[in-house]
Amino acid sequence: MIVTQAIRFLSLGTLSFLIAILLSTPLLYLLKKYQLGKQIRSEKDTPVFAGLHKKKEGTPTMGGIVIWFTILSIATVMFFGDKFFGGVFSQLNFINRGETYLPLAALCIAAFIGLVDDVLGVLHLGPRGGGLSMKGKLLLYILVATLGALWFYFRLDWNIIHIPLWRDISIGIWYIPLFIFVLTATAFSTNETDGLDGLAAGVLVSPFIALGVVAFLNHKYDLAVFIATLLGALIAFLWNNIYPARFFMGDTGAMSLGIVLGVIAMLTNTALLLPLFASILVLESLSVIIQVLSKRIRGKKVFLSTPIHHHFEALGLPETNITMKFWIVSGITTSLGLIIFFLDKYK
Repeated sequence: MIVTQAIRFLSLGTLSFLIAILLSTPLLYLLKKYQLGKQIRSEKDTPVFAGLHKKKEGTPTMGGIVIWFTILSIATVMFFGDKFFGGVFSQLNFINRGETYLPLAALCIAAFIGLVDDVLGVLHLGPRGGGLSMKGKLLLYILVATLGALWFYFRLDWNIIHIPLWRDISIGIWYIPLFIFVLTATAFSTNETDGLDGLAAGVLVSPFIALGVVAFLNHKYDLAVFIATLLGALIAFLWNNIYPARFFMGDTGAMSLGIVLGVIAMLTNTALLLPLFASILVLESLSVIIQVLSKRIRGKKVFLSTPIHHHFEALGLPETNITMKFWIVSGITTSLGLIIFFLDKYK
């Protein structure tokens, strides 16, 4: 049984990687052909950021399409292949109401909203000609998260939160705001982290691997296979996104991946381990929050620029140096989170 599931995990992950690699070239061609490039905010609004990233203006964006399109394509083929042909399709199909309906739905909704935002940005529409405002994005994150929270609480009857190394606690109706907070935080944080070549995709690999391990060991095999499919596409995207990036993820990738990360954390009841699994996302968001509060309360900046990876850029650190170090930190803290998970599971 375990060997069979491991083969499913590896097979779908490999297939997803290969398909996403193959799709990357035609997607890049289309993005360039229709001039769907990144727009850099004006120097008046963000002088430090604009100075550091002006050279990247025009780089194709919306590369996140390759991630969610690959996942949805594989899911669709396996689902209908199972219905009409059976055989190997039945073995590989990972569509499961209790495990993968919600992550797939969240992926689709968030990817579409992010795609609209990216298109608005390319067309110079919206506040300051850069697509949706941050307040607008937050409202959309909260809306998607609320739909998921209501589904979990009323349809799946979930109101339990697991405290690592201790026990499960029923929190009743408070599960809904917790769910909304987790999904909104992961979506916002992923969006903030997507600012250097290979940064967001690279630091997301570790938490998704960790959640894949958690799902597998908790016998949520269809969810684990879904995560493997996501990882394959994510790594293929990263292949083209490391410095110098051929294309950027865009909100269509960042928002969908962030929302799905939160959904899977709630499905596996590991929300309290998420700050370790996704430590860089937490660090990036905290730097933004601290900067905003400091400017409003003290009238001064704490960082030269935020999110914090831009602060390190402003200090003179090479982009690749920052990205690699953030990857390392993500790997270390994710490993610590997994250690706590293992101690908790086998105590």
